[in-house]
Amino acid sequence: MDDEPVHPLLSAYMERREDLIRYFRVRLRSDEAAEDLVQDIYFKITPPPAEPVDNPSAYLFRLGTNLMLDRIKVRRRAEARDAQWHGAHVSDVGGAHVANEAPADQAAAARQQLEKILEAVKSLPPAAQEAFRLHKLEGLSHAETAAAMGVSRSSVEKYMMSSLKLIVAKVGRWP
Repeated sequence: MDDEPVHPLLSAYMERREDLIRYFRVRLRSDEAAEDLVQDIYFKITPPPAEPVDNPSAYLFRLGTNLMLDRIKVRRRAEARDAQWHGAHVSDVGGAHVANEAPADQAAAARQQLEKILEAVKSLPPAAQEAFRLHKLEGLSHAETAAAMGVSRSSVEKYMMSSLKLIVAKVGRWP
């Protein structure tokens, strides 16, 4: 064995290790977190400080408490950052969390689909284009579209049926 004297801080750590684990287990409510914290205490005291420590046991508990508080601060900052990101990028729709932005591949596919639909709409007769724009893009009802165009509701329904048939024939079905 080695005849070198053990630093009082390391000696106190070895003697109080189980007490440290118990103390931090209660505060952190986790065996694993307490074990990790006590291991971090060991890393902080190796090599031991050059200056003498008056009360090694109290020093270890204070060091552990400071490390624990640092971890809590980091976790709270991360939770706040995640909540802020979630609030900015996710919507709650009917109890389900829905991303506000589609993944890049889906967004690109949607843009291509939209371009195809717009090309198909441009090939419609002017009255059908107007009915499609008012009803599908501006959200007017068939009756409101008919009033805006000065035609009957059945004319708007016919324009919409022929428009949708042509678009589906040129583009295919879309969600």
